Amino acid sequence: MAKKTQEEENPNSEYGQAAQYDHNFKGPVKNRGCTDIICCILFLLVIIGYIVVGVLAWIYGDPRDVLYARNSTGWFCGVGPNKDRPNLLYFDILKCAMSVNVMASVLNGFQCPTTQVCVKECPSEFWAVQIQSYVPGVEPAKVFNPNYCVPSLNLNNTELNVTDIVRQELCPFMLIPTTPVLGRCFPDIAALGNIPKDFENVPGLSASVNDTVALIKNGTGGIINSFNAKDIATRIFADFASSWPWIILGLVIAMLVSLLFLLLLRFTAPVMVWVLIFGVLAAGAYGIWHCTWEYQNYKQNAATITTIGFTTNFQSYLEVQETWLAFLIILCIVEGILLLTLIFLRTRILIAIALIQESSKAISYMMSALLYPVVTFVLLLVCVAYWGATALYLATSGSPTYKVVALNSNVSGCRGINGTENCDPLNFNSSDYPDCTSASCIFINYNSTDPFRKNLQYLQIYNAVAFLWCVNFVIALGQCTLAGAFASYYWAFEKPSDIPMFPLFGGFIRSLRYHLGSLAFGALILTLVQIMRIILEYIDQKTKGSQNSCARFIMCCLKCCLWCLEKFIKFINRNAYIMIAIYGKNFCVSAKNAFQLLMRNVIRVVVLDKVTDLLLFFGKLMVVGGVGVLSFFFFSGRIKLPGSVFRSENLNYYWMPIITVVLGSYLIAHGFFSVYNMCVDTLFLCFLEDLERNDGSAERPYFMSKGLMKILNKSNKIQKKQKAKD
Repeated sequence: MAKKTQEEENPNSEYGQAAQYDHNFKGPVKNRGCTDIICCILFLLVIIGYIVVGVLAWIYGDPRDVLYARNSTGWFCGVGPNKDRPNLLYFDILKCAMSVNVMASVLNGFQCPTTQVCVKECPSEFWAVQIQSYVPGVEPAKVFNPNYCVPSLNLNNTELNVTDIVRQELCPFMLIPTTPVLGRCFPDIAALGNIPKDFENVPGLSASVNDTVALIKNGTGGIINSFNAKDIATRIFADFASSWPWIILGLVIAMLVSLLFLLLLRFTAPVMVWVLIFGVLAAGAYGIWHCTWEYQNYKQNAATITTIGFTTNFQSYLEVQETWLAFLIILCIVEGILLLTLIFLRTRILIAIALIQESSKAISYMMSALLYPVVTFVLLLVCVAYWGATALYLATSGSPTYKVVALNSNVSGCRGINGTENCDPLNFNSSDYPDCTSASCIFINYNSTDPFRKNLQYLQIYNAVAFLWCVNFVIALGQCTLAGAFASYYWAFEKPSDIPMFPLFGGFIRSLRYHLGSLAFGALILTLVQIMRIILEYIDQKTKGSQNSCARFIMCCLKCCLWCLEKFIKFINRNAYIMIAIYGKNFCVSAKNAFQLLMRNVIRVVVLDKVTDLLLFFGKLMVVGGVGVLSFFFFSGRIKLPGSVFRSENLNYYWMPIITVVLGSYLIAHGFFSVYNMCVDTLFLCFLEDLERNDGSAERPYFMSKGLMKILNKSNKIQKKQKAKD
């Protein structure tokens, strides 16, 4: 008889009583009831409140303020009456860049204390009102371009002269080359270096043209450098437009390689695992040899760690014999631990390999499970889109606020206008301010005094918390669905004939119908931990400038503790969802049973986890690395196709398709391997339950595969009787 393990000898350990045999248990329980109803109701109420917040944000919000620029009267450029004028022109961009008056404190965004109009095209040349144009009698229509003036001004029918128009900023007195950036005409830095000779003296400027251009460059250069990505974006878009069929082909190759890798694990898992294990041992042995060789080389070197002392030149430490001796000792200890682990845990490694092979076999019977990550991805995409749209509408909610602004604050009659007086742009009349002809009604921001805007920050917090809860719930739903499907496979005595029809769909329906509350409960616990991490990060960012070394140490410890707590909660939740999918009990009971079961088999858990992680890491490395290298050789032109199907020379940035293929390959491999990882974890818990529930007798036969029974030196007596009859 095989020697019993510690787990089998002590079924009633400090981690609970071993699972008892139940003759009615034939896999995932079908007669189950709803669990964690209170949390289910709470989650549904939060979802309803989330929908209400979204509706309110949609009613009061106006995201056009983010998507489009506003002119001085608050109208959007590119929509409505300004549909054909998508760009915003600043009459005096210098005021935007160098404004230091009171308006700098009340204006936000890209609003400036100067007239702003919507134009069809941004100016591309230098132009200015010449000094002879200020002579009385000169017709404004012959001086100004109506496309760059205030729309309400009729140059052919006005009593104003050129001087009045310039003073009231109804038309710009100077235009410089600009380029559209985010719907706004910002100075074209490259063109500003070529100032024409006839443009050197412009009346109305407080400095020379060259000095003014220099001020504009310094004041707006940061904005332009931050947002002037249109040309690059256009080129990248052109690269995607010409290479998208080959990008899709690369992603399809990644999908096929991932699928092939998982299916072949059924046959290649033992070889791959042992090759990887002995590869690590061989790498350690080489490290020991290399350290010994270096130690011998520096034997005659009189320098020591003490004589060198502390230095930033790490190369000097590598020329000391003591350094290589320390490396040699560390590697010998690590190598010894690995060898002892391999010797004493070889049986558990074999069990892990057998479970990996069985997982590959289970996936081959349930190929639809590999498509479920698409469902999870779509649901997560919906959550992200709803959160982003709600946050955007909330940020732009409220009625717009307009203030009376003196566009020319240097005039004595305008100094009393400080941007605090409200106005209506549709009914505003500058003649009400006779001492300040440059007074205008300009959009400032959204009103923050109404009740909706006063509670906006709380609605944004609610939006963020509900988003995290929904995301964690979607992930939990996917894990419970897959666990139910793979548990149906394990507890089928005769495979595949006893596997129920549509196990994945059945697991999905059971999770939604009976365990919505349990999944929401687990997701809520994880959400609370994540909120604590976010709050801690916020506090750290706000107090980083005033923290001393002790405070930074405490903050680092708190971050580490919360990170570990989040990982632990994810581990507990994952196994709790497996137990929920099998037995249909509530979250707390399932989490307790799963944790106790794993602790009764803690060594097996560690070995299986590390072997699976090693194998899946190698798989991801193979898929992403292989497809990435292939895409590099293809898009860089090192692999050429016959004819002119695709030419890498036509790409502006060949690394963009490569990055897209690599990231896409990683996401595809992660999606496939996450299903496989869930399958391994589910079959492992079922395997442990099988060992505790059954003994191989005719009444209590094992459900595990013959390979696992062979490793454990176990068998079903009913099979022995059948062989004896044969």
